[in-house]
Amino acid sequence: MKNIIKHLGIIIVSLSVLSCAKDKTTQVELIKQTPVKSILTAKEQEKMTPEEIIGRLKKGNENFVSNNLTQRDHSSQRRLAMIGQYPKAIVLSCVDSRVPVEDVFDLGIGDIFVARVAGNIENKDIVGSMEFATAVAGSKVVIVMGHTSCGAVKHAIDNTDAASMQMNALQSLLNEIKPSMKEVKVTGEISSKNIEFTNNVIHNNALKTVEDIRIASPKMASLEKDGKIKIVAAVYNMETGKVAFL
Repeated sequence: MKNIIKHLGIIIVSLSVLSCAKDKTTQVELIKQTPVKSILTAKEQEKMTPEEIIGRLKKGNENFVSNNLTQRDHSSQRRLAMIGQYPKAIVLSCVDSRVPVEDVFDLGIGDIFVARVAGNIENKDIVGSMEFATAVAGSKVVIVMGHTSCGAVKHAIDNTDAASMQMNALQSLLNEIKPSMKEVKVTGEISSKNIEFTNNVIHNNALKTVEDIRIASPKMASLEKDGKIKIVAAVYNMETGKVAFL
């Protein structure tokens, strides 16, 4: 009888310990999952360097890849954002619906400007938007982000005749991408089916857009020369979720 009581006592104590441990774990999880309510402030934006911002974006991408995105209270952030915005960067991305820019860098309301155009090429309006983001609103990083399996790049490579289908604007866009093919070493056929060649064109297109932005905007080129901003290229891998800075 004494042995039975003793064993029962051990079981009760064990269950109690497990319960306490579970409660503590739950408390820790609740602390970790407390949604972020604040947004980036003018002081925070001013203190950050371009290098620090790129480092934070890389860390945010690691969170995305590991499926560990920051939880945010979007209602609170939305209300705070009405006061003003102080984004740390502007990202020029393709329009592709499979590239969720804010999520890719684990960012929320008020964190970045996002400009989108098929093939992530620059034009007058895009460059003007970047000048506003940097010279006016204080963003310190400009990222041109291409992505694997880019449809616009594939059609440029395959020399799709969009004009014959009454899509003159699309033809003009594809023509802007084609120069990125010239300096790419060809191994195999010149076709979007050639994955290595296509990926090299995607990389080169992002790098070329960066150079075109510097030429199109003396103001941003000057800010970069003075170390106040950085203009960089990157490529998002749709299969892995990883962003590679070039």
